[in-house]
Amino acid sequence: MESIAELNHRHGIPNQVSFCQDSNGFIHVDVNNPWASARIALQGAQLTSWVPKGEEPVIWLSKEASFLKGKSIRGGAPVCWPWFGPHESQGDFPAHGFARTALWEILRVETQTDGTTQLTFLLPETAFPKNQWPYATTLKSHITIGSHLEVDLVTHNLGSQPIIIGQALHTYFRVEDVRTVRLLGLEECIYLDKVEGGDRKVQKGSVNFTQETDRIYLGATQDILIEDPLMKRQIRITKNGSASTVVWNPWIEKSAKLGDMGEEGYLHMVCVENANAAEDMITLAPGAEHHLWVRYSIL
Repeated sequence: MESIAELNHRHGIPNQVSFCQDSNGFIHVDVNNPWASARIALQGAQLTSWVPKGEEPVIWLSKEASFLKGKSIRGGAPVCWPWFGPHESQGDFPAHGFARTALWEILRVETQTDGTTQLTFLLPETAFPKNQWPYATTLKSHITIGSHLEVDLVTHNLGSQPIIIGQALHTYFRVEDVRTVRLLGLEECIYLDKVEGGDRKVQKGSVNFTQETDRIYLGATQDILIEDPLMKRQIRITKNGSASTVVWNPWIEKSAKLGDMGEEGYLHMVCVENANAAEDMITLAPGAEHHLWVRYSIL
């Protein structure tokens, strides 16, 4: 692993991109350009902050989040890959895969012509546990920081056999009070209600939050709006390469069991995850690649 000095020498941009290391040895990259500021942890290539200029923070990070090697970070935008949720046959494999707790490499940092900053991360070959994923695969994440936030997660099958991947960009959005929030754009979608044992239901009207919510919406390709009346804003989510959307809020009892949500943290977050999950998993032919792409913007 490169030192902070080496990272700043190779990839830093004066007054725009810099690398730092916290007391736990966690390495972060900080971005501050004319459009926004952001922070990304090299573990998991996980965005933990994005603040467009003149706006309140968009991404929620728990006050109890732990930045420890090999441990998941509560909040931000974790990368779930190469499966979503528990592994379908191996209960001892990590939930949501291994990418979110692995140390990624940074390949490239570029200032775009419009003043945005694009960072490209690679999950190195040494981070793929062969007993969990014995396939020749590359995984890259392209993150573009500006007045919009874009993430492009790219899987490339280098092998001679098809592979099947499940994945999600497990983004936690900051809201003032989730009980007043509604999601628009999922009307009439079929969803799997994981709180109710996976029952299939149909969404009628907007999605509102009054209890624990854990759903996989199927056939969900359209834009979604997070409408937050107390913050007087909407967050628009636009995506490609995904026909499933996960909506999650743990509510009171589940938050207490998780232990790292913080006091009443559930009130100030909602996860809306662009995914390839359940019936939307991706079969990737030899030599093919798949892009899970999303853009977040503030209205």
